[in-house]
Amino acid sequence: MEVGSRRILHFNVTSHPTAEWTVQQFREFLAFDHPYQFVIHDRDAIFSTELDAALKGMAVRVIRTPVRAPSANAFCERLIGTIRRECLDWMIPFGEAHLRRILREWTIHYNRGRPHSSLGPGIPEPLQAKIPTSVHRHELPKGYRIIEKSVLGGLHHEYGLEREAA
Repeated sequence: MEVGSRRILHFNVTSHPTAEWTVQQFREFLAFDHPYQFVIHDRDAIFSTELDAALKGMAVRVIRTPVRAPSANAFCERLIGTIRRECLDWMIPFGEAHLRRILREWTIHYNRGRPHSSLGPGIPEPLQAKIPTSVHRHELPKGYRIIEKSVLGGLHHEYGLEREAA
């Protein structure tokens, strides 16, 4: 997750994460030119010294959180809790591929449709173009209608405005 925008940048699923698997995830994400300077991680065994060396080779500085201090990486802890509360507590994945599909759809919703109060409220990747304002803030702008999109089979909903047909 990019802390400034709250955008989820990469995710993957495995039943047995290892240091080698984690290095490969960073290689997939940081393979090309990237603007990122830091990676913050805890002291889990999957974040080995080899992983830290590989990240240094990708021109990223590693910041390790203090021992037994989950609040030191509060953004990641909050994201994991949000994924559980808003998605995984309500669904039963039938395997890795199914879990990957669920998380792919939820990540798109998180990045493009779910408001984030820390952003004012805003969305990490806003898709909608500038909508004209109406005379009264509780009225729809002339020529627009509300559209609804179901996410994860109706677990969540996204709302937006679109032009009415002429």
